[in-house]
Amino acid sequence: MIAIRLAFKNLLGAGLRTWLNAGVLSFAFFLIIFYNGLFEGWNVQAKHDTEAWEVGKGELWHPDFDPLDVYTYQDAHAPISPEIHNLIKKDELTPILYSQASVYPEGRMMTVLLKGIDPEQKILELPTKELEATSDFLPAIIGKRMARAMKTEKGKTLLVRWRDKNGTFDAREVKIVDVFETIVPTVDGGIIWLPLDKLQKMTGMQNEATIFVAGNSYPGGDIENWKFKDQNYLFKDIDMLIKSKKGGSSLLWGLILILALLAIFDTQVLSIFRRQKEIGTYIALGMTRWQVVRIFTVEGTAYSIFAAILTTIYGTPVFYYLANKGFPLPMGDADIGIAMSDVIYPYFSLGLIVSTVLLVILTATIVSFIPARKIARLKPTEALKGKIQ
Repeated sequence: MIAIRLAFKNLLGAGLRTWLNAGVLSFAFFLIIFYNGLFEGWNVQAKHDTEAWEVGKGELWHPDFDPLDVYTYQDAHAPISPEIHNLIKKDELTPILYSQASVYPEGRMMTVLLKGIDPEQKILELPTKELEATSDFLPAIIGKRMARAMKTEKGKTLLVRWRDKNGTFDAREVKIVDVFETIVPTVDGGIIWLPLDKLQKMTGMQNEATIFVAGNSYPGGDIENWKFKDQNYLFKDIDMLIKSKKGGSSLLWGLILILALLAIFDTQVLSIFRRQKEIGTYIALGMTRWQVVRIFTVEGTAYSIFAAILTTIYGTPVFYYLANKGFPLPMGDADIGIAMSDVIYPYFSLGLIVSTVLLVILTATIVSFIPARKIARLKPTEALKGKIQ
């Protein structure tokens, strides 16, 4: 307790020097919390929207299906068994059929992926109700990215050419009945959504599917030859991207933290050099050398405590504003192949704040202890004479 009282008294007596060091360390505090909160918010938001729009609680894949190999799409389909039909009726699964095709907007040719989905499905947030069967035209829905790429809009018709399971080409006009907006590019870019029964008939794959998306009530696990992929597997790309982005941002806040710790180190070295007689007096009055070391170590640690207080004062309103209003991003960053909104809402968890405080306090303590170690080898008579080596 004596060491703590003396340490805080000495720091408060140092005035501006103390608050300059605390201010630099506080800036490092702020950057660590901000960047990690920003990427954690992106992580939470991306996974939430990807689950809602694309993967649900997991997916069942055909054994030959590989989402990264388009050549597997032609053969990656199989009949839907009665057991799976029962799960579909219970809204535990919804089937999706894949088929490659070409589309001809305004005389141009684009390669697209046709995906057939049940208009009555309730697992994904896709506006599939717009695909209700009609005898007048073949309905289709697309995302805004796709509409922008094809330079088309709701109500327009497009010529689509596909190949059935026997390799025979056919073509037909589809009508865009809805253009939806989502931050998940893998349900938007290069994809045209059609009614499942229509696509099955067009391709000659009656009662067949490529994958099944699982709902909340699906218990998980393989069914027959269908391989279940859980969210941990399906979110690997998001996790890897967030991890790499965090690694890049750590270079920035790590550099700021190192500069702040270097300032504390230099301050401690200078303080020990200028207060040699004070150190000798402490030892002469009966303090052990390690008690004096503790005083100087606590002084360095106190910088991190003052920094935490400063960060709380100006950081709390900033973090509260960002968590509620979001952090806007350039529109160009939205087309990176992974779910990203043009506004990210940072997520500042209690674990993030506590771990940041512990990190800064621990590093400040270590940096303060290193120059204070020489006091343990000090002779009181030399300290009183001001001859610390």
